[in-house]
Amino acid sequence: MNAVKRNRFVYWLGRAVAGLAARLLFRRTMLRNEIKGKKGPFVVIANHQSALDFVNLIGATRTPMTYVISRSFFNTLPVKGIISRMGVIPKQQFQTHIDEIRKMRAVIASGGILAIYPAGLMTEDGLSTPIPDATYRFLQWLGADIYVARASGAYFVLPKWGKGVRPGRTYMDIYKLFGKEELSEMSLSRIRELTDEAMQFDAYEEQERLRIKYRRGNVIEGLENVLYVCPHCHREFTMRVRDKSVIYCTECGYAERCDEYGFLHRESEFGEEVRHVSAWSRGIYEALRAKMERGVEDVIATGVRVQMIDPEKNKFADAGEGEITLSRYGFRFVGTIRGEEKDRVIGISNFASLPFKPGRYFEIQHDDDIYRCYPEDGRMTMKIINIVKIFYEQSLFTIHEIKGQ
Repeated sequence: MNAVKRNRFVYWLGRAVAGLAARLLFRRTMLRNEIKGKKGPFVVIANHQSALDFVNLIGATRTPMTYVISRSFFNTLPVKGIISRMGVIPKQQFQTHIDEIRKMRAVIASGGILAIYPAGLMTEDGLSTPIPDATYRFLQWLGADIYVARASGAYFVLPKWGKGVRPGRTYMDIYKLFGKEELSEMSLSRIRELTDEAMQFDAYEEQERLRIKYRRGNVIEGLENVLYVCPHCHREFTMRVRDKSVIYCTECGYAERCDEYGFLHRESEFGEEVRHVSAWSRGIYEALRAKMERGVEDVIATGVRVQMIDPEKNKFADAGEGEITLSRYGFRFVGTIRGEEKDRVIGISNFASLPFKPGRYFEIQHDDDIYRCYPEDGRMTMKIINIVKIFYEQSLFTIHEIKGQ
């Protein structure tokens, strides 16, 4: 049984438009393409650097691919009907529903090609986002060859924290990672190790080698929502951007200027230079993790305005407000949703991260509901995301320690 229905004309039209974007915006160069001319069944797993990563992949083979995409993204598309006819599988991020699993398995069973972005979210800082632990077992369970599609440079074309497209050279490398026979006999820990090795990236370390200039590459407005802690005085939410390319601290005056390659250079007369956004962001994360391990800041609360999807308008609409508290037990929301008083706890043990927009909102997905939460201070968003990631990392460490993996 086929997993999805596809209108071949609509798919090829979408493929042609995507190919144009790959040439004009991403200026994609294919390094290797081991799926060219190849028919299924097999799975393509791809790293996630930008919101339009699919345009660099869809033209890699003439055989139609079935993409697994975010249900939140799908349900708010103005062209939802067109995308549906291209044959996609909408999926709740970081959750597993039996009907979604059956559809993905049916793609392989029918000899198709399944395209997955295992991290689920594009990077906000040039570092690959965590892959949910269940994904490795799922790849083994599918019983098919696995190919990797690794993009380089796409993060700088369309950074999550910025506005607009910044055309520049990108690269795509597609190669076979596992044969289905070897995959079936491989330990889960080995699958995890090899998959992570193939998928993980630091866009800034790659850029040191690639040295690609991007149009408006020095414009960093919005980056202050990701780099929310000053690396010199260590105060939170004091970073701002001036003159489009200088990020500075309002408390101590520490400042760095971005160049057209995306690298930072110290502009203040004091403090250590942090050249890579990824290194700055990693430092924020590690300092927060150390605090949480000492029992400091392992609970955070904020008032939020909540939106939910209006199915008639295919967009998020105001649904209520209240207070959200995040702890290792999950999110607790106390407030009003669609006119009803709610006191709800949503566990986060399976959440490697959450969908979010730096400086604006984060989304909590519970069963079939998606709650888009706007904190009173949007700058809290990135800190909340970091805490969720840390809780997930700590839970994985405990699980693997118990299993001896």
